[in-house]
This record gives sequence, C-alpha cells and structure tokens, in this order.
Amino acid sequence: MSVDGETGVRRLTTEADDPGWEVDPDDDWGVAVIATVGRQLRLRREAVGMRAAEFALAVGYGEDLIYKIESGKRIPRPEFLDKADEVLGAGGLLSAMKEDVAKVRYPKKVRELAKLEARAVEIGVYECISLNGLLQTPAHARALFEARQPSYARPEVERLVVARMARVSVFDRSPAPALSFVQEEATLRRRVGGTMVWRQQLERLLEVGRMKNVSLQVMPTRSDAHPGLSGRIELLKFEDGTAVGRSDGAFNGRPTHEPKQLRILELRYGTIRAQALPPRESLALIEQLLGET
Repeated sequence: MSVDGETGVRRLTTEADDPGWEVDPDDDWGVAVIATVGRQLRLRREAVGMRAAEFALAVGYGEDLIYKIESGKRIPRPEFLDKADEVLGAGGLLSAMKEDVAKVRYPKKVRELAKLEARAVEIGVYECISLNGLLQTPAHARALFEARQPSYARPEVERLVVARMARVSVFDRSPAPALSFVQEEATLRRRVGGTMVWRQQLERLLEVGRMKNVSLQVMPTRSDAHPGLSGRIELLKFEDGTAVGRSDGAFNGRPTHEPKQLRILELRYGTIRAQALPPRESLALIEQLLGET
C-alpha cells in the first residue's frame, strides 16, 4: 500500500503491492462469501448514485481495487468495510460482514480444523516433530512459518500466524473441553526463533499445563519404541458421541470417522500416554529446561 504525495489517497497500484488478500479459487465457501460481499457493496454504491471512482476517492483506495472487491476477486480489509459502511450509509450491514470475511483469510484446512476443535469435548494430540499448533506462541509459530522452503511471502506468514492463533480460543471455551497433549522431548529442546522466543514458549507450556482441564505430558528421549514413532496422532470427540481421528502413520494420513479405525488410534494414543512422563514430572522437566538458559 502506498500514499499519493499530492492527494494523500491510499492506493494499491498492483497486485504485488499487497499480496495475501486474493481469494483461493478452491475454497468454495470463501469464494461465495467474497462474491456476496462484493455484490452487496456494488448494490449499496449504486443505490446512493456514487460512481466507482467517486467511491474510491471517498474511502481512500484505488479504483482498480474497488472493482476487484466488487467482482469478488479480492478480500476486503476490515477497515475498508468500516469505511465503506460509513460512506455508503449502510447502517452497519457492511461492517457486520467482517467476521466472515476474516475467516476467508484463514486457509481452508485451518478453518475446518478450528471448527472441529470448537465443537470437541475432548481433544488428544501426540506430536513428535514440532509443538502442536494449539500450544504455540505467536513468535514460535512465526519462526516456524519463516523457516519454510520455499519461503512464504511476509503477508502470507502473518496470515498463517493469525489463523493459528485463532484456534487458541479453544482454551477459553465454557464449559472447557478436556485437552491432552503428548510432546516428544526433542520438540521442547529445539530453540525455535532463538533463546528469547524459546523461553517464552516454555513459559506458555507451563501456563497451559497447569490448567485444570489440560494434561500435558512429555515423551522422554530415553524412552523405548512406542506407537507414535510413525507420526502425529490426533483424536477429537464430540458431545453427540461421534469422533474423528487422524494419524500420519495410519489410513494414509486422512481423517477417519470409522469406529474400528478410531479404536486403533485410541489404543495407540493410550499406549503413548502410558509411556510418557506423568503431567507433574513433565512440568518439572519443562521448568528444568527453562532454568538451563
């Protein structure tokens, strides 16, 4: 985004100026949301007899961007919707679309996972490579995304961090779900993002691990072979008695609702928890790591 030196108008001269706000064409729900927002915006603008160029000047954005938003090709920023609502006298109808529009920016897979986590009454996760996303601090998550090859563009990194942090709201739910995590010791020792970020991450783990509805366990490096060595395991159970599970090392890594397959995952996860350090000893190990710096 740049500012015109003569007019002071904010404008987007090219798509490359502000990447990360394009609509994913494979996200049917996202495409429908942005198309609806664009159509409502255009109808409101035309209803007050304002041309696109006049509207662009009033809201402080380039005319080309207005056309892209109205045609459903660009995700509008929250502040744009607020300004458009004010300029067009929409009475809050355009501003009210911000919540759904914000969700469109989250990758489809992340959005679907967040919906499942929001409904679950029990969540169990074993991680062997990195910390589970629900446990990560923003700085830790950002460092992981920045380490990816090929590299993400900076706006995409921020988009992914925001999406990951949105899932953390699961800890604030009432009634609180039962959450259990088993982390390989190596994931706690890796100083992702540098010493300060690592320390803050360990402090966050201690904070989460002390919550009454959370069980946080560490699988020590010295442990014997266990069923999690083939990859991550996730289990989510819902109030109606249904469940969904996934494992990197089973059923092609795809989510499953099949009772027989779920029993296999539950058996593996139960064995992993039995071999891991108890929660109290796990927190003591994290405190020890924190004291090593």
